[in-house]
Amino acid sequence: MEFNHADLFEGLADAIGERTAVVCGGERRTYAELDAEANRLAHCLTDLGIGPGEHVGLHLYNGIEYIAGLLAALKIRAVPVNVNYRYVEAELLYLYQDSDIRALFYDVEFDARVAAVAPRAAKLEHLISVGGPSAVPGAVPYPAALERGKPERGFPPRSGQDVYIIYTGGTTGMPKGAMWHVEDLFMAFGGGNPYGAPRATPQEVVDEAVKAGPMMMMSAPPLMHGATQMATFIAWWMGATMVYVRKFDAAEVWRTVARERVFTLGITGDAMATPLADALAGGGYDLSSLAVVSSTGAILSGAVRDRLQELLPNVMILDNFGSTESGYTASGVAGSSPEKGLRYQPNAAARIAVLDEKLHPVEPGSGQMGTVARSGRTAFGYYNDPDKTARTFVTDDAGDRWLLTGDLATVDADGTVNVFGRGSQCINTGGEKVFPEEVEAVLKGHPAVFDAVVTGIPDERWGNRVAAVVEPRPDVEVTAEELDAHCRGLLSGYKVPRTYAFVAEMVRSPSGKADYRWARETASGA
Repeated sequence: MEFNHADLFEGLADAIGERTAVVCGGERRTYAELDAEANRLAHCLTDLGIGPGEHVGLHLYNGIEYIAGLLAALKIRAVPVNVNYRYVEAELLYLYQDSDIRALFYDVEFDARVAAVAPRAAKLEHLISVGGPSAVPGAVPYPAALERGKPERGFPPRSGQDVYIIYTGGTTGMPKGAMWHVEDLFMAFGGGNPYGAPRATPQEVVDEAVKAGPMMMMSAPPLMHGATQMATFIAWWMGATMVYVRKFDAAEVWRTVARERVFTLGITGDAMATPLADALAGGGYDLSSLAVVSSTGAILSGAVRDRLQELLPNVMILDNFGSTESGYTASGVAGSSPEKGLRYQPNAAARIAVLDEKLHPVEPGSGQMGTVARSGRTAFGYYNDPDKTARTFVTDDAGDRWLLTGDLATVDADGTVNVFGRGSQCINTGGEKVFPEEVEAVLKGHPAVFDAVVTGIPDERWGNRVAAVVEPRPDVEVTAEELDAHCRGLLSGYKVPRTYAFVAEMVRSPSGKADYRWARETASGA
């Protein structure tokens, strides 16, 4: 075996094949059953002419078909590509074309969009529909795709240098495909051992999974988000069962936690924590199995975290720091929050630094601000985007290659990293810097606010003014004057929003990230 996700999964299927690998709703597969299903799909893809290095799109809600299709691509050394299911036709066309997908698994609920876009994607030749009859011409139904392939393996050898792409939408602009070598991806997300040193050999991953025994782990975000893909593999390397819900619904998440006796639950920031806390407030769920709630990929504000902790007094709530390009890099320090300051302790296995403009590490304790960077096991570039690759992956004077995350931070004398926010979203108002995350967290601390996104909009006097888009709680009224008074009690005057736009529903990505383009347009209209 190599440190290759397909190799490692096959090793687990041989060693713990009878153990349940995945659960979604009423569907479940053992490791052996999922391996056989993925083998069938892999042989089908090969028969369709999909070979090593070619790209396979996954335009699906959560389900067994998603993870089986992903494994099938990896088994034949093809490259899986996640597709955001919320994209409209123009965005889908960009992604289909930019990613050069040759085959696509898609849910029939997206028939109209796929039918409109697929013929215009020059390299897309093969469609596999999931969930029933499809009206898209030429699509092969998922059951027929399974029938075309045999359940045995018989695949050529793989490599730790095989490529894995995760498209990330971020908060502005069109999505970009972060390219990883699978061995680096494996190591950057725990190395098979999220609690200590990476496993020394692929066989050790399998051996430790066998000894670990069954455990139920759940990731609430969609599989089209890299966090849930990585959480799935981390669960498997621990010999555990990964549990999904088809679409995020807070009540369904808690029902599933109770039914499946889930031990750990992964979420992405306030966008999931807030509705989960609201659903919990109604009670009625047996959550005695739950020990850990872990947030990553989006901001978890202090007020939301405190409310969730109050409702789950016996559960450990973790806030992790990382990105699609960097992997898991740091864990939140006790008491850390956007309101009080985001403070993280770097992961011992990650080479993390805060670099100045000359790519020199800032002096710990100096208060100098720089950009959080990681060296070593990271993504190696962006697909079809050499310019962004050159700006993000840089080499210092000593010849070391760094990934610049875009997060601005300082370093304490003890090595703790204080993260202020994304440099690209920092608002310069009259020469003062305002980080949206801090203001958003304060707004969410108001009892009438369900969600908030803060951005900068043009201002003749100050260059930019701070503006907030606010979604009030259902059936609750709140005024700009009330929010202004609330913010002035907790923030310096220059950080307080000058403009408020109230909306019935906030626009966010499926992973919970803010859509700052939309927020800027909405605030400007107010």
